Amino acid sequence: MAEACYIGIDTSNYTTSVAVADASGRVIANLKSPLPVKVGERGLRQSDAVFAHTKNLPGLLDRLGEVLQDYTPVAVGVSARPRDAADSYMPCFLSGLVAAHAMAAERRLPIYEFSHQNGHIMAALYGSGAPEDLRQRPFGAFHVSGGTTEMVYVTPTVAGFDVSLCGEGLDLHAGQAVDRIGVAMGLSFPAGPALELLAMQNDKPIPPVRVSVKDGSCHLSGLENLALKLYAETEDKPLVAAFVLRFLTDTLHKMALHLRERYPTLPLVFAGGVMSNRLIAAELRRRLPGEVYFSEPAFSADNAAGIALLCRAAAEK
Repeated sequence: MAEACYIGIDTSNYTTSVAVADASGRVIANLKSPLPVKVGERGLRQSDAVFAHTKNLPGLLDRLGEVLQDYTPVAVGVSARPRDAADSYMPCFLSGLVAAHAMAAERRLPIYEFSHQNGHIMAALYGSGAPEDLRQRPFGAFHVSGGTTEMVYVTPTVAGFDVSLCGEGLDLHAGQAVDRIGVAMGLSFPAGPALELLAMQNDKPIPPVRVSVKDGSCHLSGLENLALKLYAETEDKPLVAAFVLRFLTDTLHKMALHLRERYPTLPLVFAGGVMSNRLIAAELRRRLPGEVYFSEPAFSADNAAGIALLCRAAAEK
């Protein structure tokens, strides 16, 4: 009999994702298709995201079928909401829900619903090489992306995580700031990868950075204004990119210090698309003592691998 496997589906506002985990907890497929954004635009409306997922899913599911030739699916997992909160809802996740329920019904498989955030946390644990026992003890997690800037206290459960908010972005999210500034400088959306490459080219002193963090929460709207002012004055894209990344690094560092004041030995896990940035990760790793984990980009940016792994945990509990 073919080996059992677990399917994960995630339809965020950036990427259509499908993944498969085997019975041992190894991710054997991590398939993605980005949502198309027109040049000069800074993202998609929810209605456009749903339409894009509808176009992307058939091709991804065809590729999934090729993977499943050597495996027997035993459960389907899907991201049903952004976070585990009563008011957490985004229409784009309906696309994945429909596909997952159709697949589960056709194959007569159980289906498990999770939050997009918990999928990110699980994927980051997997992709960072964090020790297995970290999934049995509390840790702090940063979810930093285009739609979220959150610092949470995580308590692992049998089939996932309970999270409590310890800090958040109070206006602009980190990924939004990156994309808005990048697009203003002529970069394509999402602008993160190109901004990182530009920052690596900078050879000039970065202007002083003063971040706004209070009680673990941050304001990032000032970053957009400061960066665009610097660009207008200098027209120096590498310098502006380096300034943006330094501002975000300093902000996340100050948030992490706040959490460590409350929990001095708490392990920290960083997840989300912004945390794919190698410059931010390297600097935070240098500054923060103790256990600090960063995932490789494939499991930090939007993906369904974490959902597939959560599905495995839920099915086996």
